[in-house]
Amino acid sequence: MICDNLSAVRAAIAEAARRCHRDPDRIELVAVSKRMDREKILRAVECGQTVFGENYLQEARNKIESLPPSLRWHFIGHLQSNKAREAVRLFDLIETVDRWKLARALDRHAGELQQCQDVLVQVNVGREPQKSGVLPEDAEKLLQAMADLAHLRVLGLMTMPPRVAEPQECRPYFRELRRLGETFAARGLFADNTRIELSMGMSADFAVAIEEGATMVRVGTAIFGRRP
Repeated sequence: MICDNLSAVRAAIAEAARRCHRDPDRIELVAVSKRMDREKILRAVECGQTVFGENYLQEARNKIESLPPSLRWHFIGHLQSNKAREAVRLFDLIETVDRWKLARALDRHAGELQQCQDVLVQVNVGREPQKSGVLPEDAEKLLQAMADLAHLRVLGLMTMPPRVAEPQECRPYFRELRRLGETFAARGLFADNTRIELSMGMSADFAVAIEEGATMVRVGTAIFGRRP
């Protein structure tokens, strides 16, 4: 089942990329494995999946430390500043940096661990008060401040649009994130301004996100089925 689902998702990614004349290999599939047990993750690994996303530190720690070290892990949940050291220790990419206090804590702990931490800045394009993410009008100020942090490498932006009835309704939010990414890249605010990462799109709407420029899609249910 998981192998079949992965094949279907990869085919849908490739088809969406072809529709907008993009290289499918430029789009990274992040398998969202929160609340999925180790056996299901191993099944996905056997089917060729190497990048996984987790929302909760304690749950992720148990998985990461017991699974092959060759896997890559993205943190995609809300992160408290006092958990920054653990996040730096465990994750290859932290997608949800949305405030200066958190960025500064990640930078400090990455320095203590003598490494450079890859991050994305999460933008609340839907302006939903219940969701994390810096507001679009405040994102540039945060990125400018983060440019002085020697142990963080800002690769791009991430968003979670509002819950909608139809995938097409997400298009304006994905388009807004792409526009912001292009604007900030023109101002030299990313580690590589010629290759901006845009993490957007989940199981229901990743094809639309790819059409609007996503370079990473976070897919859980379409791979693993409904979470327990």
